[in-house]
Amino acid sequence: MVEAALTSADERVAGRLTGEILVDDMTPEERMRAARVEGVLPALAEAAVEADRSGEFQLEHVRTLSEAGLLGLCVPVEFGGLGGGLRDLAAATFAMATACPSTSIAFFFQCSGSSRGLLPLEAVKAGLFSPTEVPDVKAFGEKVLRRMGAERRWVANFASESVRSKDAAISIATLASPTEGGWILNGVKAFGCATGVADDYLVTARMDSGETAEHLAVFLVPRSAPGVSNRTRWDSLGMRASATHGIVLKDVFVPDGDSLTTPGAFVKMTRVSRGSFVGNQVALSSIYLGSAQATFDYALGHLRSTTYHGSDEPIGGSELHKQLIGRMRASLDGAFNWARRQILIETSDPPIMPKAEEVSAWRIAKGAIAEGCFDVAVNALKACGTGSTRFGSPISRGLRDLAMGLVQGFPPERGRLEAAEYLVFGQEGAQFAGIRAQ
Repeated sequence: MVEAALTSADERVAGRLTGEILVDDMTPEERMRAARVEGVLPALAEAAVEADRSGEFQLEHVRTLSEAGLLGLCVPVEFGGLGGGLRDLAAATFAMATACPSTSIAFFFQCSGSSRGLLPLEAVKAGLFSPTEVPDVKAFGEKVLRRMGAERRWVANFASESVRSKDAAISIATLASPTEGGWILNGVKAFGCATGVADDYLVTARMDSGETAEHLAVFLVPRSAPGVSNRTRWDSLGMRASATHGIVLKDVFVPDGDSLTTPGAFVKMTRVSRGSFVGNQVALSSIYLGSAQATFDYALGHLRSTTYHGSDEPIGGSELHKQLIGRMRASLDGAFNWARRQILIETSDPPIMPKAEEVSAWRIAKGAIAEGCFDVAVNALKACGTGSTRFGSPISRGLRDLAMGLVQGFPPERGRLEAAEYLVFGQEGAQFAGIRAQ
């Protein structure tokens, strides 16, 4: 949000980077990476209003982020990346979201693709694959990482689908059938950012040899591959410029070398992740936190600078407005605390709790962050009045963008339910399901 930055910059500690508001104990290396993020914020902010109005992904941002080396933020240095981790990604998505949440969420899903390279290599190091399986698994993981790092290509991550399963947050109906030299993909992928923008798509599909998570596989598909097309443009409530409509796959051929189809590989990857399958979902919630921060900053600046007619007294000094400001601050602080706690849980070395407890903690944190951030926008709307309801106003944009956090991935109610299931029955809920093609 362009206007959102106007009231906050002079209040922050001199020299403090935006990402340090969330991750306030950065190492020198993390701060160097965060400085790269800081450098792109003006360009993102400048295009944010038009991006929201048009609902179109701003293509110039691809070059902006690529030239800054940020497409490889979470890719190890040996593969041409910056060598960042979850703390870097959370700080980056938070900072970008203060400027343009749509770009931030598209960037998150690009970076989350690195998990499809990192986790296979981690599972190999953990000894989860047989000696005959290791070469193919390593080759796929390294190819993904080189493509994102050294080649600076935008790799979009398509796992979600519009089909639903009672027993898992994400159901996979896209089907992969073996053919000579590779695989044929058929299906529809919904809600993956950078549709028609990314150079390559990482596609999760179910091999036709079975119907469980053991039969899930990952494929690297060029955007221009024959049989790949865009779904109908999605005109969303918020995060409007993230190109989230998804792709259609019709008889798409993927060679063996661009496929991770080793039996059980997908499940083995989940075993070495932290907190959730891709192990970085708190960085997704950090987007909503950044948007809430920008909304709060703008609202507070408006309430401080706007005075009653014929008076120097700011409207924010009324009893009503002080109540609303207090609620905003409490909700924002609560969301920050949940995010920082989850970042600590998922980055502690050695781990401070078993993986199932990490997942349970994430399920609760996701909902608490989403609801707290949305509450900031609701109270900002009340405090700033009718003028803030204009479609292009920072408060209106913040309200619409933050509403998306209530449904992104899974709603808060589902997260609390699954966490309770673990607490009562001692078992983690399914994250992915392979189901019969519809």
